[in-house]
Amino acid sequence: MRETWRWFGPLDAISLAEIAQTGSQGIVSALHEIPYGEVWPQDTIAQRRALIEDEGFTWDVVESLPIHERIKKGEDDLSTLFANYRQSMANLAAEGVKTICYNFMPVLDWTRTDLAAPVANGGTCLRFSAPKMAAFEIHMLGREAAREEYDAAAVAAAGAWFQASDAAARDTLLASIMSGLPGAFDRYDIPALKEMLATYDGIGRDELRANYKRFLQEVIPTAQELGMKFCVHPDDPPRDILGLPRIVSDADDIGWIMNAYDAPENGLTLCSGSLGANPKNNVPKIAQTYGDRIHFAHLRNVRKEPDGSFEEAEHLTGDTDMVALIDELLEAQARTGIVIPFRPDHGHDLLGDKDVEKQPGYPLIGRLRGLAELRGVIAALS
Repeated sequence: MRETWRWFGPLDAISLAEIAQTGSQGIVSALHEIPYGEVWPQDTIAQRRALIEDEGFTWDVVESLPIHERIKKGEDDLSTLFANYRQSMANLAAEGVKTICYNFMPVLDWTRTDLAAPVANGGTCLRFSAPKMAAFEIHMLGREAAREEYDAAAVAAAGAWFQASDAAARDTLLASIMSGLPGAFDRYDIPALKEMLATYDGIGRDELRANYKRFLQEVIPTAQELGMKFCVHPDDPPRDILGLPRIVSDADDIGWIMNAYDAPENGLTLCSGSLGANPKNNVPKIAQTYGDRIHFAHLRNVRKEPDGSFEEAEHLTGDTDMVALIDELLEAQARTGIVIPFRPDHGHDLLGDKDVEKQPGYPLIGRLRGLAELRGVIAALS
């Protein structure tokens, strides 16, 4: 397996020179500064690639080439957006960057309620609190239907949290939920989020799947022509939130996606943390079943709680058997002869990480610890 590291380009407080000290071989990056739906110019891609290669790395994976919300909603005339997306693909391929990780999550990307939850022995982690998310949906957004969408204990705790919270705590919760990714993407206040959610009225699971299939039909033939690999990232969290369907949350969803356009270019980003947060998922089994279509892996671990909450665990001590998972990925490599790039994902903030203004979930020291542990497992299994 090939060690890679996520770098957010000029937006990243962690430099390529620092990343070089981790021992990683490749870089995972994107042009986060370009608004969704616009073409990524080839000269801008070339400049980013040159920055990466000048430090001795290769640009292995794009994470991500974002999908405009109008595509997810399946609006009628999407010809310009699809054409722009295909042109960005062609420009990336011309610069030798041929693996694209993306997601199909409506409105929000990965979602957490706490960006600095304490962990044992010091340090902090990302956390999804079902009670806080329920409080946000029921009491801040006014979504009464959410009372039926969360565990009863979480709903009761949500009311207690909201009654005890002040304006600053509620603002912090909103900011955490909106933290998402850096760059040119939308962040919402409460009225704007309500307005955005209203544009998804009438779009359920079946409709979103149909819109996703339309997207695959528009881009996978181009990927085949260009020799590119597409790999969808699972939903994070792997459950419906904000009244919006999530359709990349479990093994059945993945099977539907692989069959929606049955071609090797239509593949999976195996994110052990996202899939591991769903109690239904056996992550090593998913890797065994879809190993031939796994083009990229995010290796991290989570610890789940009965009410639907979860938090980032140490890479080797969460609910997913990381050794068994890596064993399946190595088996897939041996079977296909294709090396799978992976990156350590969502490390704990440890030691000096707390003093760096970085993208939440992407510390230097915490991820380096995770990479070292994963490297050891791979070495032992190999």
